[in-house]
Amino acid sequence: MTDGPPVEGPDAGRVRAKSVVVVNTGEGKGKSTAAFGIVLRASAREWKIAVVQFLKSGKWHVGEQEAARGLGVDWWSIGEGFTWDSADLSEDEAVAREAWARAKALIAAGEHRLVVLDEVTYPMNWGWIDAGAVVDTIRSRPEQVNVVATGRDAPEVLVDAADTVTEMVNVKHAFDHGVRALRGIDY
Repeated sequence: MTDGPPVEGPDAGRVRAKSVVVVNTGEGKGKSTAAFGIVLRASAREWKIAVVQFLKSGKWHVGEQEAARGLGVDWWSIGEGFTWDSADLSEDEAVAREAWARAKALIAAGEHRLVVLDEVTYPMNWGWIDAGAVVDTIRSRPEQVNVVATGRDAPEVLVDAADTVTEMVNVKHAFDHGVRALRGIDY
């Protein structure tokens, strides 16, 4: 607890970066939602933006996708869903590899100022896509390309490569009390 409102602001940044890497991780809710807030900000600056979703399939009909496409965001829901819903994990792995191939090409091409890798940590941690290759791609990206990666348990190599890392902490969650995901709030 502080003694009152701050009387001095934080130190001003001294470096103007061409781009940054942001990682939203942790057990709490809001990792993708925070990334989509960055999409909204970048859209207001008229940036070319791409989102690649590694787990959420087109069947989810996420609200952010509809809104973002209306803003001109290139959006690919390439995933097959969470593994606990899977009928064939080898197919899911192949789809994750396809999603990574798309994302890698988008980053390397340098046409998008912002590329969001939504839920990329899951296939990285499962060994479906190589974490080192993801980090190598991020580190060798064109200088104007910003990258946001989301998902639980971000691998250490990804955290080390990032400029900003936020860990979401779960304090309380409706799911823990049997409340199902609510369209418009959760997706």
